[in-house]
Amino acid sequence: MKFHINPLASDIIISIYIIATLYLRFKFENNTNASPVLSIVLGLCFVVIIWVLIKLKILNPNWFGLLNSKNK
Repeated sequence: MKFHINPLASDIIISIYIIATLYLRFKFENNTNASPVLSIVLGLCFVVIIWVLIKLKILNPNWFGLLNSKNK
């Protein structure tokens, strides 16, 4: 049995995740004076986590209804 999250909940989870990771990145960079390369690598790791969850069909984003298909 696969675990699926409905589209609206997926959109909310992705939005909260992006805001939280951006906050953590900015806080981490200010406290440690990290290099820009480290910031980019950290950001790519966060994006890969979301990408994998979408590819595994755990998260099913609907982009808040902005990308509705015409075939409905």
